[in-house]
Amino acid sequence: MLTREHRCGRSEEQEPEPGLSPKKAGSRRWLRNGCNWKMEEPEEPADSGQSLPPVYIYSPEYVSMCDSLAKVPKRASMVHSLIEAYALHKQMRIVKPKVASMEEMATFHTDAYLQHLQKVSQEGDDDHPDSTEYGLGYDCPATEGIFDYAAAVGGATITAAQCLIDGVCKVAINWSGGWHHAKKDEASGFCYLNDAVLGILRLRRKFDRILYVDLDLHHGDGVEDAFSFTSKVMTVSLHKFSPGFFPGTGDVSDVGLGKGRYYSVNVPIQDGIQDEKYYHICESVLKEVYIAFNPKAVVLQLGADTIAGDPMCSFNMTPVGIGKCLKYILQWQLATLVLGGGGYNLANTARCWTYLTGVILGKTLSSEIPDHEFFTAYGPDYVLEITPSCRPDRNEPHRVQQILNYIKALRSMKDGIFNLLKIKPGEVPLREIHSMCHRLTGGKGKVRPHLVPSLLPIRLSKREKKTKRKPWRVNSGNLKHVV
Repeated sequence: MLTREHRCGRSEEQEPEPGLSPKKAGSRRWLRNGCNWKMEEPEEPADSGQSLPPVYIYSPEYVSMCDSLAKVPKRASMVHSLIEAYALHKQMRIVKPKVASMEEMATFHTDAYLQHLQKVSQEGDDDHPDSTEYGLGYDCPATEGIFDYAAAVGGATITAAQCLIDGVCKVAINWSGGWHHAKKDEASGFCYLNDAVLGILRLRRKFDRILYVDLDLHHGDGVEDAFSFTSKVMTVSLHKFSPGFFPGTGDVSDVGLGKGRYYSVNVPIQDGIQDEKYYHICESVLKEVYIAFNPKAVVLQLGADTIAGDPMCSFNMTPVGIGKCLKYILQWQLATLVLGGGGYNLANTARCWTYLTGVILGKTLSSEIPDHEFFTAYGPDYVLEITPSCRPDRNEPHRVQQILNYIKALRSMKDGIFNLLKIKPGEVPLREIHSMCHRLTGGKGKVRPHLVPSLLPIRLSKREKKTKRKPWRVNSGNLKHVV
């Protein structure tokens, strides 16, 4: 359980104990009683708990534009219609999105890429000789009007981020956003514009540290690459990592670069994972990240291609598991931008995002799908629940624990160096410890003295024995002598 200091901010009602760090404060809750403070036991994580209703980005024109994407035709309409059928829209503040200007899109994307995308979009030219250079082709065809679509999605996410900046809400939702693969000068993985990056950049105008959490089936490579050199944005991605699976990045050892080293966290997962194990991984990782990074705002990508029944045929999740992860993040009570993403079983995607909208509102939804325009798409059961398939879970418990232990070693960071004190014998394979030491020293093999001696018993070299010197500097090559 995280400290209420971080979950609720430094409000008048709740304060940490003077002189007590967040790690030592644990889950204590401090309430003011006149001039005195008293401690209460931690409560169960609540839903969003916001006094302000969430912002829901919607307009008929925006939904119509999003419906035009060939990879997910009519998906935006199905999602909104189901949310409307449950009357959830009445409990949110509906905000009409603006279309992103060329200047706003150019805060991340290059002028050359945007100009080329605009040109082929106007001409409907999918065979332009320069299109391959910009990633336009099979996955991202340069169809007529695609630039307008990209500008609409980017503008919607920027609008949602601005609502958080203006204090209009604590949670803003753009289910048609979350296209996380696009690079600054290249379309990728059905993504023409990286609206998640644009949203983060807008939030940075007010919030000093942004945490990006990506729960899509695919690695959020575009967002990670965009912020890989900064310590102001931390990216966390839980995704399938397997040979030949797109985009082929996001191994646990990918931790960022330069000043952003150790501010990228990747959790590779194998096929068949179900709700309970997924939530355990997600909660374990986010707990460490939250304590170490202390974010001021969150951008959350909730792609629904992890759900059972998706054509990707990989994970075996249900909306309930993703909902538990969402609740865990909402309990921090930070400004939170919620985005969609993948999801290619259109009915299940609508089920998932409608259920998650209910989670944000703290509402329990009826199992029976209400009658509405797309009612027949939910047959033959016509229920909101999704049942996992019989796909085997290929995530072996010992390997999952090794990954979590490896990530835990990233928690305590100082001047960009791992704190290896947390690693205990047998928790992390020796070859990975060796690799960590090699990376953190830039290959020079020198590790900070106060970080290593209590890691494991290490034999002194002959020279150290003769001079009776303490092992202030341990060469990573000596790790082969670890007892």
